[in-house]
Amino acid sequence: MRCRAVVFDFFNTLTTSVRRGPHHARIARMLGCDPQAWIEVLDRTFLERARGGWGPAIDGLRRVAEQAGGRPERAELLAAIRERIVAVRADGPLRPDAVPTLRTVRGLGLRTAVVSDCWFELPMFLPSLPVAALLDARVYSVRVGVTKPHPAMYLTACEALGVDPHECLYVGDGGSQELTGAELVGMTAVRLAAPDLGDHLTFNAEPHWDGPSIQTLGELPALLSRTREMAHV
Repeated sequence: MRCRAVVFDFFNTLTTSVRRGPHHARIARMLGCDPQAWIEVLDRTFLERARGGWGPAIDGLRRVAEQAGGRPERAELLAAIRERIVAVRADGPLRPDAVPTLRTVRGLGLRTAVVSDCWFELPMFLPSLPVAALLDARVYSVRVGVTKPHPAMYLTACEALGVDPHECLYVGDGGSQELTGAELVGMTAVRLAAPDLGDHLTFNAEPHWDGPSIQTLGELPALLSRTREMAHV
C-alpha cells in the first residue's frame, strides 16, 4: 500500500467518547417536549436526518419536536438550533492527541480528511475547532445525501483529496459499519479501540471487526511508518 492520505471519522475518533450531556434535556423543554421522548425520536430518526432527508435545520427540529409531543414557535426553533450546536459540540470534545496526530500525519506529507455521519451541527462548529486547519477535506453525510458505509462517503473524500481509495488509510471507531465500508471501496481500515469507548453513543456499530486496531491516535504515525516500510520491501 502506498499511503498518500489518512481519512478520519469524527465522532468517537477525533473526539473522545460521545455521551449526551444535560443540554439536550434543556432543548427538549425549550420546545415543549418530554426529554426522554425527545431522545427517543432523535435516536430513531438519526440516519434519515443525517442523510439530509429532513430538510433545513429549522424544519427538521420542528418535525422532531412534533413527534416528541411539542408544538414550538419559530423563535423557539431558532434558539434550539443554536443550542443544538453547543450541545453536540460539548458531547464529545476533541481527544488530546487529535491535533498532534494530525500535525504529524501532515508532516509526513500525507493529506487528511474527515468523513462523518452528522446532522446540521458538525458543519457549523467544526470550522472553529483547532483540527479544522489540519484537514484538507471535510465530508458530511447531511450534504452528500447518504451515510456510511455507502461508497459515496469515501469516494467523495478521495475526489476532494485527489487520491485513489487504495492510497488511503481510514481510521474510525467502527460506528456506521464504517470500517467495512472503507475496505469495500479499497481503503485500508484501522479501528480506534480507545479505552473510553464501549458504551459511547453510536449507531449501526460493527463490534466484531477483526482487522488492525490502535488504542490511541498517537499510535497512528508509527503505524504509517511501518506501512511505508512494508511498501518499499
